[in-house]
Amino acid sequence: MTRKNKSIFKEETLNDIVQFCGSQEELMSTFKSLQKALIEKAMEGELSYHLGYNNHKRSSEENSRNGYGSNAIVTDTGELEINTPRDRNASFEPQLIAKGQKQFKGFDDKIISMYARGMSMREIQDHLLKMYQIEVSHEFISSVTDKVIDEVTAWQNRPLDSNYPILYLRVWW
Repeated sequence: MTRKNKSIFKEETLNDIVQFCGSQEELMSTFKSLQKALIEKAMEGELSYHLGYNNHKRSSEENSRNGYGSNAIVTDTGELEINTPRDRNASFEPQLIAKGQKQFKGFDDKIISMYARGMSMREIQDHLLKMYQIEVSHEFISSVTDKVIDEVTAWQNRPLDSNYPILYLRVWW
């Protein structure tokens, strides 16, 4: 069995979580809380690596931890308010969610996919509101699609091959 197909949770544990949450809304809320905790823990680890010492230890260095900044990001499951750790010298550059980043990986791909399928700005806005309870502006969608518009245009205008092989299969029952 490959790692992809292997669950890290026992079946009973998953059933307990679903039963504990009761409703789909509570389950999603629990998932978002877990996602927030994991992101914040990973960023704490990044800061510890950057500073050269773990949390709750004294540093003899000039630079040290300096609280948290609040950052609202858009994820695949909706908007999430995270606390980003800071250092006194402001030299910490998180890698997981960079300074000023508003989307968590994967969200842009969904917008680009909807755009590539021919959805209008309004349709994309409505879809994001229904699926993720996120209101986004036309400017936000444009900024995401503008990142790939040159590639899309190049792909649309690529020279086509003169011959394309086609395979027909006929099934008899």
